[in-house]
Amino acid sequence: MAAPSVTIGVLALQGAFREHLRALSEFEGVSALPVRTKEQLATVDALVIPGGESTTMGLVAERSGLLEELRAMTRARQKPVFATCAGLIMLAQRAQHEKTGGQPLLGGLDVVVDRNFFGTQLQSFEATMDVRLPGDEAASTCHAVFIRAPAILEVGIRVEVLATLPVDKSPRPLEKPCIVAARQGPFLVTAFHPELTADRRWHAYFVDQVRATKG
Repeated sequence: MAAPSVTIGVLALQGAFREHLRALSEFEGVSALPVRTKEQLATVDALVIPGGESTTMGLVAERSGLLEELRAMTRARQKPVFATCAGLIMLAQRAQHEKTGGQPLLGGLDVVVDRNFFGTQLQSFEATMDVRLPGDEAASTCHAVFIRAPAILEVGIRVEVLATLPVDKSPRPLEKPCIVAARQGPFLVTAFHPELTADRRWHAYFVDQVRATKG
């Protein structure tokens, strides 16, 4: 039986949305669409919130009238969401080191994130991290790109950790491995940018989750 066709939107207000659209277009049976309005949001089966500048994305969404629609969707867990880097910050229940005046958060994911845990744009880096995706028989590794990246400091009891950055791979001192990918129900989040590498396992995993909810 053929896998069900799905439509996945990519929030296209700012940031690396084109790279996600390109990655998703590689999967058979997936229609990838940019989302800029609440009308477009209503037509998709799932949503990707890309990396970029979380404060800017939140403010643009607020001005366009999309923020409350997004917030209602994530807090009710109505659709699967894949959030990367800045998207992780937006989806978190709480963020540390926000800009002065705060920033619009969507909430829905029971984690605490540190907004710029790994420093500034100049401190961006690449590293190999430890991964355990559901369905994998054993732990594996994955090369990842971190750009002004956040980190997950705390997770709720229903949050499953999927990837950690080893202490010896971090550009800043760590007391223990740092959480850089997780899932909770329909939500998948990464602190890094999977769309910037040729490794499609994260997009493939998300596509499978979307198909499971539809099929």
